[in-house]
Amino acid sequence: MSLRLLSVVCVVVASGVACGSKSAVPTQPTGGGSGGPAPVTLTPAAPTLDAPAGDEQLATLRPTLSVKNGVGSTTAAKTYEFQMSTRSDFTTESGPASAYYPVVLTKTGVVEGGTTTTFTPEEDLQPATRYYWRARWVQGTNQGEWSATSTLRTQIIGYNRPGELYDPLVNGQTVAELLAKRAVFIANKGLRLSDSDSYARYRLQQVISNGEFSVDIEGLSGSPVSENPDKGKLKIISMHDNTLDHYQSDYLMNVQYRGPNGNPDNAISFKVLLGQDDEGYKLEPDLGVRRDSVRILNSAYTYYWKATWGGGFNLQVFDGGAGGVNGSDSGIGGRLIYSYGKSSPYVYSPSNQYAYLGVNNSGSETGSWPMAIYRNVWIANKGRPVSLGTAMTKLLP
Repeated sequence: MSLRLLSVVCVVVASGVACGSKSAVPTQPTGGGSGGPAPVTLTPAAPTLDAPAGDEQLATLRPTLSVKNGVGSTTAAKTYEFQMSTRSDFTTESGPASAYYPVVLTKTGVVEGGTTTTFTPEEDLQPATRYYWRARWVQGTNQGEWSATSTLRTQIIGYNRPGELYDPLVNGQTVAELLAKRAVFIANKGLRLSDSDSYARYRLQQVISNGEFSVDIEGLSGSPVSENPDKGKLKIISMHDNTLDHYQSDYLMNVQYRGPNGNPDNAISFKVLLGQDDEGYKLEPDLGVRRDSVRILNSAYTYYWKATWGGGFNLQVFDGGAGGVNGSDSGIGGRLIYSYGKSSPYVYSPSNQYAYLGVNNSGSETGSWPMAIYRNVWIANKGRPVSLGTAMTKLLP
């Protein structure tokens, strides 16, 4: 039997001798620190926006945001960070904010999808609001650049919660508990009170002793009122403590744009009772103030009416809606055309609180303003959020 010699190579090592085939000579590691492959360096790229389309009007308060994946600095796994805000600089909104809806939202740790990555908020966003949004990738301690910024508009819908009520009215819906007589919706405009007997009634879920009742109104005119021309103290908005006749309440509040026989005609005025119909508890402008409060309003314009109470009562009227002056965009209220108030040590504290567009009384000298169109109603224990209603500007003419 012949023997075949095998050629081997023996290597002396510190602990002895190791032998192996010539073809198995080890190679030196090429990187990666612990012997693994060296990480691949990539050219980073921010994610690109996928959906929703820019400035799209949505039918949800929880929109799904989608981006096409970006490129990290290496091939290591990435997560994503999404930001949403009512401001283009993504800082906190200035001024009052809703107690129930976020105006700034940041979500980190969103797991990357195959080619796109999505995020859906876990809570409702503020209704009828334009939001800005963007995203970026995160890879360990490294953060990529932010994507471009886009906008979306949340669902135009109202709500009635303790201490806070909002009703856009432009979508053919309302949170009012009653639309009386000939109150009708006008598409993309709001709720029209067709005559002095019409009104809308809200029941507040919590009595507001210190708050704001503000609303956008068009259709108010300095021209004579064709329907019931003898009416003098026509009502714009009102509140009291029951569903009976407005003037049977000792906690009434009404805001007026007086028509013919208005003492004087076309005067802006108000009346407030803080528990009694007696001197000191009753707040209203005197004749001299009313004479200085005559304003000839234009029925084609939108006017922003803002009533506040607590320590007294104050009324302001602005040329322009909550979005700004007619024909421009200068923020809530536009140009101030009326401001007057009276202080009082007494508190507006009814046991129940009902608010009205117009008024539920149509006697010989009162009633709702005929053909006035209402939208963007806010009644709350805080001022109106700056961003609320910004989605509606796309619908309004």
